[in-house]
Amino acid sequence: MSGFMKENKQIRLSTRLLMMLTVSMGLLFAHSCATESKEVIIEQKVETLLAKMTLDEKIGQMTQIRHFDEFTAQDIISGSVGSIIHTDGPTPGNTAEEWQARFIELQKQAMDSRLGIPLLFGVDAIHGQNTFEGATIFPHNIGMGATQNPELVKEAAAITAIEMQATGFNWTFSPCISIPYNEKWGRVYEAFSESTSLTRKYTKASVEGHQGNLADKTTVMATAKHYVGDGSTEYGKEGGNTSLSIQEVSKRLLPPYREAVNAGIGAIMVGFNDLSGISMHAHKPLITDTLKKRMGFDGIVVTDWKGYSRFGKNDVINAGVDMVMAVDGDMKPFQEGLKAGVEKGEVSMARIDDAVRRILRQKFRLGLFEHPFPDTTLTSKIGITEHRDKARQAVRESMVLLKNDDKTLPIPKDVGKIVVVGEHANNTGLQSGGWTIRWQGVSRNYDGATTILEGIKEMANGAVVYDSTGTGQHTDAKWAVVVVGEKPYAEFFGDIGDERGTCSLTLTEKHKKYINAYSGKSINTVIILISGRPLVVTNEIAESDAFVAAWLPGSEGAGVAEVLFGAYNFTGKLPHSWPVSVDDFNGKYGPNFWNKNANPLHEIGFGLSYPDFR
Repeated sequence: MSGFMKENKQIRLSTRLLMMLTVSMGLLFAHSCATESKEVIIEQKVETLLAKMTLDEKIGQMTQIRHFDEFTAQDIISGSVGSIIHTDGPTPGNTAEEWQARFIELQKQAMDSRLGIPLLFGVDAIHGQNTFEGATIFPHNIGMGATQNPELVKEAAAITAIEMQATGFNWTFSPCISIPYNEKWGRVYEAFSESTSLTRKYTKASVEGHQGNLADKTTVMATAKHYVGDGSTEYGKEGGNTSLSIQEVSKRLLPPYREAVNAGIGAIMVGFNDLSGISMHAHKPLITDTLKKRMGFDGIVVTDWKGYSRFGKNDVINAGVDMVMAVDGDMKPFQEGLKAGVEKGEVSMARIDDAVRRILRQKFRLGLFEHPFPDTTLTSKIGITEHRDKARQAVRESMVLLKNDDKTLPIPKDVGKIVVVGEHANNTGLQSGGWTIRWQGVSRNYDGATTILEGIKEMANGAVVYDSTGTGQHTDAKWAVVVVGEKPYAEFFGDIGDERGTCSLTLTEKHKKYINAYSGKSINTVIILISGRPLVVTNEIAESDAFVAAWLPGSEGAGVAEVLFGAYNFTGKLPHSWPVSVDDFNGKYGPNFWNKNANPLHEIGFGLSYPDFR
């Protein structure tokens, strides 16, 4: 080929690449312009609507109540309510259709109001639509953090959004993006990891999965929580004091919130904790100056439970909170107190308008003015095989192998007799933890879920016997799978040392006896730990032939067995450092990598696998 021909070919290739680049840039520019144009239109609609509103209607938009609180249809028709939530208590119905029907009824009342402003419907769907029995329940976030798979986190969030919409909701109070400093805290399992960098990745994935195209009827508005420092309190106390310096807060705790804001998150919930003695609900420098102004967050800042009455009333609004959980008798005191505050000049109308503007903005972004009601066809999507398969994948990828002496695992399918030990092996409520069906979880099997025992029976070719109470009567077994762990708990009931709960850093004596019934008796002993946090199990690990941290796997317990029998390899890695002894918790914080004096049994990121797996 002549030099001229080569040069001519290079020119043609360069021209083609330039044209392709130009087209791509043009499409990107067009998309950007369309997005900006849409936002401009939304802002115009918000300002037009805001100008028509009375003070009472504005305060109504700032009001969030439960669907079973004491209120009348007239309260909604008059514009006195902006959002409805479902919490622990009476359910909206027995079926998904009945749940939707209840919320459609309330939405119709809102659309009959003077200005026809639709309601937001919120729920704590933190590992699936966990308030509806029969929904797909994923591993809690600590398990999702162990997967090292942000794409899986995104897919789980998208499935959760579909099943939420199928039950009538458009707003989830998830994800929890705390950075736990002490495993004594009762909400460790709600967070992804003690690592800021990992939490940033999972935050982005979760927000994108939940929200997608926000106006689509299969997506929901997400909420990052609990702003900020709730997991970093001294001694792991729920609602305690976070004494980190503002520099440490900025470096370690705020990056996931910046990630959430950059991903377009619709809401942020403030925490119960204090930060250096100042309630986060009333922390104006961090809410208004840092979150809203410096980070550019333009969504809704919402209180946690009864946040207005508990943390300073109108100081909470002046700090920058936009919507109040006026639940459990708080509706009237909040509305009357805020109105009086405005009339007395204690709260400016500009602050009220900022709050309402943010609420209306999100309602327009969700497309609720055009499509206020849930898609009734989505009820058939709840708990479908496709969703459960994805949850089972999450279970498999979340499991962390801490010990595997002499290749005890995987268990051969034709091994002969296997004994499965402990109530956690055959109870989907126990394996799922708190925030499952009920606020504090349940201790029974619930609809649609599979147990670890069922999974083992499905995988094994030989006899499988169940010893629920660790009698030790099956010493002729070749393998013993002993499933031990924590009972379900949520929030302060899970704080270790809180008199209202019963949690401990160690296993109960009963569960230790389960292990002793089979370990050291020429039986391959595999211990499966079901827990919402790393526990002090140094002795139990030593007594086992293989030890697995399975966290709180959710509804698809059978996925545990698929890895135990080698259908899949272990890929999970510790999202937290693992303690050696209870002495690791004598100080303010646990043995995590923020603690320079820590010497954990296993560092974050540890996890074994089958070396010759094919």
